[in-house]
Amino acid sequence: MGKWYKDECADNDVVLFSKVRLARNLSGTPFKSRMSREIKKSTVKKLYACVKNSELGREFEMIDLSGESDAKAVSYAEKQIISPEFAKEKGVFLLSADEAVSVMLCEEDHIRITAFAGGLATEKAYERADKTDDIFINNMKIAFDERLGFLTASPINIGTGMKVSVALHLPAIKANGAVARLASMVGKLGLSLRPLYSESGAFYMLSNQISLGISEKSAIDNINAVTAQIIRQERNLREVMKNSEAWEDRLYRSYGTLKMARRLDYDEFIELISDARLGVTLGLFDDDLFAIEQLIRELADASVLCEAKSEDSPELASKIRANIIRNKL
Repeated sequence: MGKWYKDECADNDVVLFSKVRLARNLSGTPFKSRMSREIKKSTVKKLYACVKNSELGREFEMIDLSGESDAKAVSYAEKQIISPEFAKEKGVFLLSADEAVSVMLCEEDHIRITAFAGGLATEKAYERADKTDDIFINNMKIAFDERLGFLTASPINIGTGMKVSVALHLPAIKANGAVARLASMVGKLGLSLRPLYSESGAFYMLSNQISLGISEKSAIDNINAVTAQIIRQERNLREVMKNSEAWEDRLYRSYGTLKMARRLDYDEFIELISDARLGVTLGLFDDDLFAIEQLIRELADASVLCEAKSEDSPELASKIRANIIRNKL
């Protein structure tokens, strides 16, 4: 089965992917911070059995990170399949074959469902998360209050327990010095805009900040509307870039470095691949966006080391990354 980020998707010149995360807890079970080792083990076993015995049982693989290397655990976090904290704890999670849906068991909350969809497809990501959520809601007693909604370990997630995010590529907005102004504007609408992969490049994550007193549909509609405005702004500014010899020179230089470099550290890679992605959307380079997305998603340090079976040689990451890029572009 192919990975979810290789699917055809809408607005992917600006939007890399959409992501929905749902937080749920079992009624009558202490939060993870107050769990004994025995209760945690029993809870994980019970949650896994709930999914395994459902109609979705065959779609998920259980991954116990206690039996994996540190690099392998970190590689899952690099792809946002699990959280960095969960990777350090080496917990147990469920992962679908296409990596579109993951379920962390006893992270901050008892159940943390994360679902992805390529491009601007928040509804599709939500449908994937909701389908898995229904398995738990229909078969287990979930902590829920008629007034407050879903009860979560952190008060900030009470209500829907949902965080919906859109990953954006905004090189034109960044070049115009407008990212801080944009972040301030969306902040007034209950959203946040933060760097996605590193301070390098022009990748950002737009997410909702409010989950109490708002429905799932309203949260999704809100972020979709704001994203549509950002897409229009980014595309308009890119039209100006098409006539800039300075930008054309920069993009070709970045692309040339990607194709010829023998070593690339992660921050430099993100800066260069951001330029290459822009070059593809402007029609300068023949590579397709799916190839670019795959490189972005799979070439963080721990991921390249695991792929090359060199987990014990972190100094090789820059060399392995450069070699992979030369063979792909």
